Amino acid sequence: MSFILENWYLILMAVVSGGLLLWPGLRASAGQLTPTQAVQLINKEKAVVLDVCEPAEYAAGHVAGARNVPLAGLSAESKGLPSNKAQPVIVVCATGARAAKAAGQLKQFGHASVHVLGGGLAAWREAGLPVEKA
Repeated sequence: MSFILENWYLILMAVVSGGLLLWPGLRASAGQLTPTQAVQLINKEKAVVLDVCEPAEYAAGHVAGARNVPLAGLSAESKGLPSNKAQPVIVVCATGARAAKAAGQLKQFGHASVHVLGGGLAAWREAGLPVEKA
């Protein structure tokens, strides 16, 4: 007991450093994909990449093969959405904030497998993956 009282700061540092090591894994498991996981989902399960940026942002650069459906115009009848609601959908925007909102809407529309690209297009570019310009 005296060891704990005399070295409380060492125990606190160990707990904090352990938490910081676990944080990225916990964050990634919250429904967001890394660029590598997104590529695997595209290749293995033929996931559709849906870019919810505005048309000007989409034209400036987007994930190769992505379909553009701006968040403001997203509805259950939007062109570009897969007709098979069981097909995986990866939602992308510039940073990931709009993509999270769009993912919630897609789930309400009945899409079963909706994922957000964590970090958005910025993370995709940082990973060195292909970007197209329209």
